[in-house]
Amino acid sequence: MKAFQNVVFAFTTVLSLSFVFPSFAIHLQGSWRTTEFFHFLVKFGFQRTNQHDRSNSQGYIFGNITSKSNASIALTFVVVDKSFFLEYYGNRTTIGEHVCQSMFAKIDTIAFDASCYKDNKEDFLRRIPCPIGSLCVDEDRPEMVVPGYQFTYGVQDINQPRFWYVSMVPCYRVNCTWTHDPDSDVTIDYDVWLVNGNPFTDNQNPFKYQFSFEYQDTMEMFLVFLVLYLGLLCVQAYVAINQRHTITHLFAATICFGLFGHVFHLAHLVQFSADGRGQRGILVIGDICDILSQTAFVLVLLLLAKGWAVTNREPKCKFLVLIVWFLYLCISIVLHIWGEAAVDAVEDVDFFQTWPGRYAVVLRLLLMLWFLHELRRTMQQERNKAKLQFLLHFGASSLVWFIYLPILAVVAVNMSALWRYKFVVGISSSVNFLAFASMTDRKSVV
Repeated sequence: MKAFQNVVFAFTTVLSLSFVFPSFAIHLQGSWRTTEFFHFLVKFGFQRTNQHDRSNSQGYIFGNITSKSNASIALTFVVVDKSFFLEYYGNRTTIGEHVCQSMFAKIDTIAFDASCYKDNKEDFLRRIPCPIGSLCVDEDRPEMVVPGYQFTYGVQDINQPRFWYVSMVPCYRVNCTWTHDPDSDVTIDYDVWLVNGNPFTDNQNPFKYQFSFEYQDTMEMFLVFLVLYLGLLCVQAYVAINQRHTITHLFAATICFGLFGHVFHLAHLVQFSADGRGQRGILVIGDICDILSQTAFVLVLLLLAKGWAVTNREPKCKFLVLIVWFLYLCISIVLHIWGEAAVDAVEDVDFFQTWPGRYAVVLRLLLMLWFLHELRRTMQQERNKAKLQFLLHFGASSLVWFIYLPILAVVAVNMSALWRYKFVVGISSSVNFLAFASMTDRKSVV
């Protein structure tokens, strides 16, 4: 009972802290005070533009940016790709009055400005705030602005999908020279949308429109695995009913947590496809269900490796295994929270490239070594050839499950961030499902 209370406490703690680390939504609403010199909004992946259907396949950024403050100077809304963003972002810490000049030095070589750079082609900048009830001053083609909003960007790339970065800075031009007022204190209110597809029509693809490129089509992926897990749970529930053994019930709970993880992730994505925001709390509940499923499966493997339900009616050192499992659960939750805080979207730092990600991989390898040690001891004490054959196949398949995470981590950190999320979710979901399915098929386990 005490352990259950501790798990509930850890779960509610993660759910509360999840709102401290919000996900990067594509419908952005909020306020910014210029006392914060640089305000990063989002990194968004725009899909490759179909040159035969540009208007429906390109990306769009549109919204409203206003201020109730008496802004005597224009500030700057910046939309650039990575090749321009890194220098712009890196120079934000330049000390002195030339910080804005340093930030925009490279951007000025290509960004259009009606007064200073008429020959430049790229539409990267907008002067903000926009007049309340009117278009932004840089919008000279009202027919190209999404109705009901003050500005619109069209983002095209016929060669490849690409990340674009959106931010705001209190920089402005005086005689074509960038400067800023360090004493400025203006509050900017913004409501910005980023989409893949045409906002002027009602025929958007719900699996792509609201999603950054790296998350496109993940809704179908979670739906497929939800159906697979539901079928697997039905099979294991039948086994648990007919074979009343604790380990069958524990394994059924493992599958159940995996199913709920996919249910909550899918629910978040469905809402996200509708409003561009989703529900962070639902997403975190899904993450916690995934953690519970993974840790419960480790517990099942360790108990079987010690011979429970195979060679022994009761596992040896059961309480030691439970204590280690509970510590593993708590550490996994802590690493998840830490990883959420450590991941840097600006610099493409993924979970496996952070210290909590590395610790998670090391922890999995340590548990694998303990599993192999216990399995070896059990096999040395067993004389029944059928059971030895079972343990041999069980150990081989379980080893694949343990070892896939370090391999996945190595591959993932060397992939483009545009493809990484779908790759990690697809591989991990597939391996976990196959591991669960192979255990369900082993009638001799129970």
